[in-house]
Amino acid sequence: MRRRPANSTTEPPPSSSESNVGQRQTKRSFSMMLSLIAVIFNCCWAVYHYQYDAMPIPLTAQQAGKRGFSEHVAMEHVKALTQFGPHPLASDALDHAIQYVLATSENIKKTAHWEVDVQVDLFHAQYGANRLVGGLFKGKTLVYSDLKHVVLRILPKYMSKQDEEDAILISSHIDTVFSTAGAGDCSSCVAVMLELARGISQWAHGFKHAVIFLFNTGEEEGLNGAHSFITQHPWRSSIRVAIDLEAMGVGGKSSIFQGGPDPWAIENFAKVAKYPSAQVAAQDLFNSGVIKSATDFQVYKEIAGLSGLDFAYGDVGAVYHTKNDKLELLKSGSLQHLGENMLAFLLHTAALPHLPQEKNVENAEGQDQAVFFDILGTYMVVYRQRFANMLHNSVIMQAILIWTTSLFIGGYPAVVSLGLSFLSILLMWIFALSFCVFVSLSLPLICSSPVPYIASPWLVIGLFVAPAVLGALIGQHLGFLILLKYLRRVSSTRKQKQSPGIEASIVELEAERWLFKAGSIQWLVILIAGNFYKLGSSYIALVWLVSPAFAYGFLEATLSPVRSPKPLKLVTLLLGLSVPVIFSAGIFIRLVGTLIGTIVRLDRNPGSTPDGLGNVMVSGLVAIIVCLTLVYLLSYVHLSGAKRPIIFVTCALFGLSLSAVMTGVVPPFTEDVARAVNVVHVVETIGRYGENQSPISYISLFSTTPGKLLKEIEHVRGEGFICGKSKVIDFVTFTVNYGCWSSDDVQSGWDESDIPIMQVESDMKTDDRETRVSVNTKVSVRWSLAINTEEIEDFKFEGNSVELVSVDHKTTVDGWHIIQFSGGKKSPTVFNLTLFWVKNSPVLTQQPDGLRGGRRPLLKLRTDLDRLTPKADRVLQKLPPWCSIFGKSTFPHSLAFLTSLPVDI
Repeated sequence: MRRRPANSTTEPPPSSSESNVGQRQTKRSFSMMLSLIAVIFNCCWAVYHYQYDAMPIPLTAQQAGKRGFSEHVAMEHVKALTQFGPHPLASDALDHAIQYVLATSENIKKTAHWEVDVQVDLFHAQYGANRLVGGLFKGKTLVYSDLKHVVLRILPKYMSKQDEEDAILISSHIDTVFSTAGAGDCSSCVAVMLELARGISQWAHGFKHAVIFLFNTGEEEGLNGAHSFITQHPWRSSIRVAIDLEAMGVGGKSSIFQGGPDPWAIENFAKVAKYPSAQVAAQDLFNSGVIKSATDFQVYKEIAGLSGLDFAYGDVGAVYHTKNDKLELLKSGSLQHLGENMLAFLLHTAALPHLPQEKNVENAEGQDQAVFFDILGTYMVVYRQRFANMLHNSVIMQAILIWTTSLFIGGYPAVVSLGLSFLSILLMWIFALSFCVFVSLSLPLICSSPVPYIASPWLVIGLFVAPAVLGALIGQHLGFLILLKYLRRVSSTRKQKQSPGIEASIVELEAERWLFKAGSIQWLVILIAGNFYKLGSSYIALVWLVSPAFAYGFLEATLSPVRSPKPLKLVTLLLGLSVPVIFSAGIFIRLVGTLIGTIVRLDRNPGSTPDGLGNVMVSGLVAIIVCLTLVYLLSYVHLSGAKRPIIFVTCALFGLSLSAVMTGVVPPFTEDVARAVNVVHVVETIGRYGENQSPISYISLFSTTPGKLLKEIEHVRGEGFICGKSKVIDFVTFTVNYGCWSSDDVQSGWDESDIPIMQVESDMKTDDRETRVSVNTKVSVRWSLAINTEEIEDFKFEGNSVELVSVDHKTTVDGWHIIQFSGGKKSPTVFNLTLFWVKNSPVLTQQPDGLRGGRRPLLKLRTDLDRLTPKADRVLQKLPPWCSIFGKSTFPHSLAFLTSLPVDI
């Protein structure tokens, strides 16, 4: 037998257990990884369902009792209000809705506990001007007139005068937009308030504070109802806390999406809410301006300096302000959820000895601002920003210390390994985003609609989630290979050699661990950024950083340098991801669903937004969520045999989803989730001032949903429509850059006596030039007037000899300040406008503004009438059922008159 030389470098054969490490890894992953991924995805969906879909059982009047909340009773109120049809401001239907709420309130007064005083007031606001600083209303003055609100105050009969001056306000609006009966927005809220008031009227004899229920009108035209109440009503000075109920969809759980600034209300809600639903992440998103919307809560906070809570229904956001905001889509249990939460909150807070007395809430911002979130809709966590800063700073410093120590011990190879592992994270992001953006930009080119998933949001899983997962896997795997190459080179320089198979296995396991740890670096960076900007939603980054790091440190980490790496334990992955999934899976899914719903109304100036922008937004959000949440899981894939099955499954899922939308098997819109379109009969006057003006009449068809109108036009053939971007229509508050128009058979249904008039009464052409203009809107009580602030420094606006807008500093947007007027039937229609010119202003301007003649006018006016002309009615009847008129405060009604006043008057 030959003997091996003493100096031979041949290694002894590895043991059977050592030689089978790689096989065990493959067997571990091939059979397990797909199951593991399926389990995690199912857990995410289960968390979402339990947190947002699981509803309480609706109670009947007998089950709720006199002091409880019954959804069955509240639903009768919703049915009654929706039967009036759309009830916008100045409509007969709104008068009927107000009378219904008033009659119900009077009945509550009659049946209240004998020791409870119920006061009902039909408040009539004559005039007012609402100018809000930020959000949607920058550059606008919202003028209103002839608004009617129902106000209900409930308090103990034997309350002291001092206690009577402390009240809690619950507010919502009766009016709807002109396109819908508003089952969700906001008949559901009004119904909850009526049933709440009935229940509170049986409890209030034990209260120490009054509860005021405000059923306002004018909210849909610019939050005017809330403004008129909080600035004019006699009870306004007694309010200490404001609660606003809203809807940005139809039904579902009503969640708190804004709170504060004083955390008192949110802290007390968390103590007693039976089914808490609240997310500070929604508040961060809303405050960022990504969601272009506003609620009455802005008025209470900005004008009155009040703190409180803002609730909103959010299910099926795509039906918001369309005909499909209807009773049939209102999910069972929705009203019970909000009603029981609000009843518990009011019973608790109205019985407290004291309410917040300080109405100046500026000091409540910052360190005392609340961070709040619910866990599975069962338990609510609330803490203040001061504690959040301490907690986040502590975790950040510990993480930095641990990493610094680790890198110091590991030396140069550890630093390079960390850099390469972080490179894998960057490649993961690049590939995931690139794949998703490519798909996003391709959909408008190959599908009938650029947003084919609106009616079926689950298609996003195949269209965007699959490419994001595929891109993330490929990108991270490329980084893994680069890291592996470096670690092999480092390993080859070590003095102590092992068998090639064992050495290669150890290097691969070490690379796997570096990728897992790099995921915590990603979340550490996000936590640092969120903490710097004081974002309440930074708690999500905290959870995704701490939980996996704790699992790794508890089960994997060792201080012994001689201990060889072992395969990353499955339990480490499950333990590390369980808490983050519970805390955030529902939020992420909800966030994507909310964004999908807003795509229906994405194009605020139709034709100005690229067709693929909505897809880029949704797919980009999906890619970000995939990269953030799968960073740990994907590190577990590279040493497995599951890469090819994952690639195959994602490609197959994408292919099936793409085929479904390309062939039309799954339509982009349905009768229940429709595309937002508007049909407006436009009468436009042209000509120079003082000359005979010839009216031009045409029908304008446009959509706020991305995409051309080709399929819609197929349904209205014979009506003479032409589509394109050659006719830009300036509706004063927005422009239609792409649309369709027809001038056939458009002379009936309107009269020249309806055309508004702007007449120059006087013009003092001195250094301090001053021009007085009379504005006659004829029969219109809803109109918008834009003032050219490049020529006009300031102005004064009067109606019925009442100064509505005084001379003061006014904000502008794109060189315009807009007066947006809305009111009841008795609103004035003749106004006086005094213009104060900019000193040394040129008389003429040559800036193109999309108007006839290419010159920017001094004033431009649009008046609206809720009247269907024969041609407009015929077009609406011919449109397919998957189209719906979209209502909006800045959009015209079905008949609009456009006129302007040139600069060279």
